[in-house]
Amino acid sequence: MKKSISRWLGIFSVILGIFAWEFFARASGLPRFILPSPMDVWKRLIESLADGSLLYHTGVTLLEVLLGLLVGVTLATVLGYGIAKSRSLEKILEPYLVASQAIPIIAIAPLLVIWLGHGIVSKVVICALIVFFPVLVNTVLGIRAVPPALYDMMNSLRASRRQVMFKLEVPASLPVLLGGLRIGATLSVIGAIVGELVDAKAGLGFLLKVGDFQFDTSMVFVAVIMLVVLALSLYGFVTLLEKRFLKWQQTTS
Repeated sequence: MKKSISRWLGIFSVILGIFAWEFFARASGLPRFILPSPMDVWKRLIESLADGSLLYHTGVTLLEVLLGLLVGVTLATVLGYGIAKSRSLEKILEPYLVASQAIPIIAIAPLLVIWLGHGIVSKVVICALIVFFPVLVNTVLGIRAVPPALYDMMNSLRASRRQVMFKLEVPASLPVLLGGLRIGATLSVIGAIVGELVDAKAGLGFLLKVGDFQFDTSMVFVAVIMLVVLALSLYGFVTLLEKRFLKWQQTTS
C-alpha cells in the first residue's frame, strides 16, 4: 500500500508542477518566446516528432552517450582496479587525476574539438572524461572494501588469480561499482551536451543552440525534456542491473 502511494505521489507531483507552470505562464503575461506554456511545448514536441527531426537528433546524442559511457567505464574500471591493487600506481597517477577534476570540462572542450575534429569522436571523448572519475573512484573503493578474511579464505582454497577476481572481488565490490555507474550514466548525458554546445551539426545540444538563436523557446524546452528522458532511462537501466545482479543482498538482508 505504501509503495503504491509513493508511486502516485511522484506522478501527482509532476502533474501539479505542470499545472503550476501553465498558471504562471498565463498569469505572468510574458510572451511565448520567453515563457511558453506546457501546451505550446507539447505542440512543438508533436511537430518535431512528426517531421522526424527530434528522433534523429536524439539518436545522435544517444549514440554519443552510449559510446562515451562504454569508453569511460571501461578505462575507469581497468585503471581503478590497477590503482586499488597498487599503491605505487596510485601515487604516480594521483596528481594527474586530481588535476583533471580541477579543470572544468567546459574549459577544455573547445581544445578537444580542435584536436579531435568536429565529428563524433570529440563528443565521445568529452563524455568519457566526465564519466571517468566517479566510476574510477567507486572502483577503487569497491575493490579495497573487500574484507581481508575473504582473501585468506580464497588462498586457503588455492584459488587462482582469475578465480579471486571473478569469484570474490567483482561480486563483493559490485554494489559500489554499480553505484558509480549510476552516477556516470547521468553525467554522460551532460558530457555529450557540453560537446554538442561547443560544436555540433546534430544532436540535442544542436537543437538547444538553434532554439536559442531563433528564439524558439518551445524547442529549447523540448530538447531539455528529451535530455531528462535520456538521463532517467539510463539511470533506470542501471537500477534494473542492480536488481538483477544484487539479488543476493535482498535475500540475505
